[in-house]
Amino acid sequence: MFHDIGEAAGAIWKLLSEGGPLSISAIVNKTRKPRNTVYMGIGWLAREDKLVFKEGKQGIYLSLKK
Repeated sequence: MFHDIGEAAGAIWKLLSEGGPLSISAIVNKTRKPRNTVYMGIGWLAREDKLVFKEGKQGIYLSLKK
C-alpha cells in the first residue's frame, strides 16, 4: 500500500508542477487512481509541506508551494 501511495504522491506532484492549481476531483480524474489513494497521496505531500490549499467556488484547489 505504501508503494501505491508514493506513486500517487508523485503523480499528483507532477500534475501540479505541469498544470498549476487543480481541484481534487480533477486530480483523481487525471491520475486515474482510486480516490482514497489520491487522498493519501495528498496527505503525504501536505505532510512534507509541499502543497497550498485554496477554497474555490467548486471545492478545494491544490497547487505546489514555490
